[in-house]
Amino acid sequence: QVQLVESGGGSVQAGGSLRLSCAASGHTGTILSMGWFRQAPGKEREGVAAIYTRGVGTYYHNSVKGRFTISQDNAQTTLYLQMNSLEPEDTAMYYCAADRRFVTPLVASQYTYWGQGTLVTVSS
Repeated sequence: QVQLVESGGGSVQAGGSLRLSCAASGHTGTILSMGWFRQAPGKEREGVAAIYTRGVGTYYHNSVKGRFTISQDNAQTTLYLQMNSLEPEDTAMYYCAADRRFVTPLVASQYTYWGQGTLVTVSS
């Protein structure tokens, strides 16, 4: 089993920055794929950024390219999402996800393990 706990959400003004963290515990050595997803009220959950933990590559939703950066610590137990130049459209609950397989990076249905989410609110 893998447990995921997100932190770092909050309220910021447009143009501001936030850094989200996702602490993984349990059988973390078996995780191959991790990602950040978000869900705004009334909308479907969408993939924001994803990474293969063995360093194969990173993937981003077009709307966040150049603004968001996904990374992990050397122990591969913490996932980060640095969010810069935030826009009101980025307002959503942000979730961390993980899987023990190489999955399609930004597809929510591919991931097995999920955190409870952290709320990001961007005001104009």
